[in-house]
Amino acid sequence: MYTQLKNKVYQANLLLPKYNLVKFTWGNVSEIDRKNSVIGIKPSGVEYEDLTPQDIVIVDLESGKVVEGNLKPSSDTETHLEIYRRFENVGGVVHTHSRWATIFSQMGTEIPALGTTHADYFYGNIPITR
Repeated sequence: MYTQLKNKVYQANLLLPKYNLVKFTWGNVSEIDRKNSVIGIKPSGVEYEDLTPQDIVIVDLESGKVVEGNLKPSSDTETHLEIYRRFENVGGVVHTHSRWATIFSQMGTEIPALGTTHADYFYGNIPITR
């Protein structure tokens, strides 16, 4: 039923290892279908090279329950859901363990927004959290 959503989330997840943004199975991409109040998210523990569109798990936005899929959704699902619930303008969430973001985080340093692409959307440095 959610073929288009699953395909988009699958394709987005494949970009993470392609661009060296993740190690092992750590990290994921989700997308929301606000019309149907569901998200598609990568399943927990599935290697990227083994991932298929059918593996993408569909989760109800409000209840957090699996609507479609046989695998366990990402351990980060609740975080993704909370972002979608609180920010109606968010259409997708990307969680990575990029080397560079991790280095900035561990140094306790905000990431400077040096490019115009980031500056168009984010005014000032990108904050870190603890």
